[in-house]
Amino acid sequence: MSQKTILVAGGGGFIGGHLVKTFLEQGHRVRSVDIKPYDQWYQVHDEAENVVADLQEKDACYAACEGMQEVYQLAADMGGMGFIENNKALCMLSVLINVHMTLAARDCGCEKYFYSSSACVYNADKQVSEDVIPLKEEDAYPAMPEDGYGWEKLFSERMCRHFREDFGMYCRVARFHNVYGPEGTWEGGREKAPAAICRKVIHAKHTGDHSIEIWGDGKQTRSFMYIDDCIKGIQDITHSDILEPINLGSDELTTINGLVDIVEDIAGIKLERTHKLDAPKGVNGRNSDNTMIMDRLGWAPGIKLRDGMKKTYDWIEAEYLAKYGSKTNA
Repeated sequence: MSQKTILVAGGGGFIGGHLVKTFLEQGHRVRSVDIKPYDQWYQVHDEAENVVADLQEKDACYAACEGMQEVYQLAADMGGMGFIENNKALCMLSVLINVHMTLAARDCGCEKYFYSSSACVYNADKQVSEDVIPLKEEDAYPAMPEDGYGWEKLFSERMCRHFREDFGMYCRVARFHNVYGPEGTWEGGREKAPAAICRKVIHAKHTGDHSIEIWGDGKQTRSFMYIDDCIKGIQDITHSDILEPINLGSDELTTINGLVDIVEDIAGIKLERTHKLDAPKGVNGRNSDNTMIMDRLGWAPGIKLRDGMKKTYDWIEAEYLAKYGSKTNA
């Protein structure tokens, strides 16, 4: 693989940090840009050109894209369901990043542009039952996405489409389904279900308080994609001939209660469960239909949930103990 100049927008984030690491390992020159101060980046790779900038600003986007051959646009103001449901305006403001980044990539002559969308674009009427039928790419229309975050993602997908159609811009779009793994957010309100459940189980294990609060009734269904599958998928999709937005997610379905079962088994404990029925829980059921990605790429995310959760649990437990220590050996 020849060396390329690559921009990762949102490189200080969870997925972005892993993507930067992969590109560096492949021998590319990488510019990593994020709004957060360096001490808040999930990963800082000294071999990259690391830049702190607000990509909602047009000039910052042009500076970031200058001289880049490939652009991976992952920058967004987002988090888990607790954040998304309570910060709809902030999520919508990410559209400024996408407008300015798409313009800058076009005007700077970048050869390839990847946009990270989300399964939150899918029509809510197709996600009302826990016994969900896996979502095909066509199920995003007629449009009824997640309020706030989902609408912003769907709009930005359309923008990529029209930049490709009207300006001949090389754009690829993937709809992420619940990415998890080490080096991610595990506390503070922006964490997603896999990390939040790991933290709660770890806390119960190391304090001796063998109880756990689950948001919703725990019957809601999801699929979760391990970060390594996500990174491979991003690269494969970017260098494919797939013009339309495509699912990038595991099709291994589980309930939230089932996810708790897995983490309890990893931790070697059983907890008393309570359910917070008024907490944000998102749609009742969501799963990825991987027919298109298998047909077009001959591959789909396949890392088993328990295998990925074991690696994630071990990393979060080390982080937890480094910060809080252990009060018991229970």
